[in-house]
Amino acid sequence: MTERILLGDEAVAQGAVDAGISAAYAYPGTPSTEIFETIRRYAKSADPPIRGLWSTNEKVALEEGIGVSYAGRRALVAMKHVGLNVAADPFMNVAVAGAHGGLVVAVADDPSMHSSQNEQDSRYFADFAQVPCLEPSNQQECYEFTREAFELSEQLRVPVLLRLVTRLAHSRAVVRSSPPRPQNEARYVADASLFTLIPSNARRAYGKLLDKQPAMAEYAERHAANALTLRGGRCPGILVSGVAWNYLQETLGPALEHYHLLRIGAYPLPVGKVRQLLDASTEVWVIEEGYPFIERYVSALGLMREPAIHGKTTGHLPRSGELTPDALRKSFGLPVRESLRIPGLEDVLVGRPPRLCDACPHDDAYAAIKEAIADLGDDVRVQGDIGCYALGYLKPHQAIHSCLCMGASIGMAIGAAHAGMTPALAVIGDGTFTHSGMAPLLDAARDDIPIKVFILDNSIVAMTGGQPTMATDEQVVDLVAGLGVPRSRIHIVSPTPQKKAENVRLIRDEIARDGLSVIVARRACVTYVKVIKEHRRSRKAAPA
Repeated sequence: MTERILLGDEAVAQGAVDAGISAAYAYPGTPSTEIFETIRRYAKSADPPIRGLWSTNEKVALEEGIGVSYAGRRALVAMKHVGLNVAADPFMNVAVAGAHGGLVVAVADDPSMHSSQNEQDSRYFADFAQVPCLEPSNQQECYEFTREAFELSEQLRVPVLLRLVTRLAHSRAVVRSSPPRPQNEARYVADASLFTLIPSNARRAYGKLLDKQPAMAEYAERHAANALTLRGGRCPGILVSGVAWNYLQETLGPALEHYHLLRIGAYPLPVGKVRQLLDASTEVWVIEEGYPFIERYVSALGLMREPAIHGKTTGHLPRSGELTPDALRKSFGLPVRESLRIPGLEDVLVGRPPRLCDACPHDDAYAAIKEAIADLGDDVRVQGDIGCYALGYLKPHQAIHSCLCMGASIGMAIGAAHAGMTPALAVIGDGTFTHSGMAPLLDAARDDIPIKVFILDNSIVAMTGGQPTMATDEQVVDLVAGLGVPRSRIHIVSPTPQKKAENVRLIRDEIARDGLSVIVARRACVTYVKVIKEHRRSRKAAPA
């Protein structure tokens, strides 16, 4: 065994490597990014090699992983929770088709929305797809559950979802690793009908998925992570899952001995053990990070008839944000501990909102856009998108008026134009454009919809740590033209203070013209200049 101090993300990566993966795919997104970054470091010296790449988006990443599984080998696919929305189509369908080689989808949820648009709970996706879900409570379990997930995937021939949360993904602990397992030999699935979901095949495949449900339930009932401890006599009970177990231990400590206890780490929910806990308890606390998934499930099963339930839906725990020991202390009627307070600290430490880096090219792009539309009235709206440039919503820029999800800016601008709002403007980054901005631009080009699209090309995916973009510089222009935008309506500008007057004139001219225009603001990110040069060198060195 080898011991190392690892992030939860790194422990997942190590577990995947030691489980004998042949490939890994991901799209960067906090808090999941380090999973693939770690695997990529291992892949450089792996023998046999581990293939993989940053994918165009999460849907593509999962489809690439499914291709590896189809060929009989093991693949890990990593993304953040909102990325699973993008990958939902292949995720739901591969649950029906099944896995051949082990297929594990590692998803990092983000309670409290540290870097996300919502707090959605990926356990619902596993339940929706009717596949197993493993939820580690610490870094050691991140490693062990990842290895186990591949075994389970091949045993039941289904994909397995591994659910992390931010606090686990981005904290460190000692992790003991075990000897690695060899990679599978490549072997295509013998029965092509399994992955060919025409209706006649899909009906049979779905029947097989339903037939697997009892085996999944039995697996959850006997899983060591779903540990039930019943004390003598009737007393209160606690049902706790995942990382919340750590908060519970910190809150109650030795007092836990006075409660019946059921820990959950593997799904589907072990209904038999839940029934035993409820039957033995005078009242039950349901403690989970994320949505009240277990709490609602217990209610839906009709298991809440007798003991009182204390949880998120009952108001005993906060409905949003991360759990904390203090929140649990309140729920159990314990005094909240005094925080460390230093007189005058509030005068020194002032809350500071995030902002764009000094000399960021987006600063100058927004300055030109704002000046160009300044005389058009207060009703002009600029649809924004996901990336560093989303910070343009904040002061001092206040330059965008929406930021919904990856690629939404262009689609929303199209809708605004159809509603009669002109000019309709959209801002999107080069990475987000290739992720999910090309499809709506194809709509706009087809009908020459009168929107003005600004692609802020800084040559890198900067917000998540400097991953390579799928296209930059002239590649972006070629993509835009290939989608049907006439080259006469594609303009390249350099977002610098020296070029501001020239850029403002161009933007005003394009706003005054009918139809679609695309303005590419091209200037490399100032923070990742060296990394951008490395990405460009690697592209040139790649085989044709």
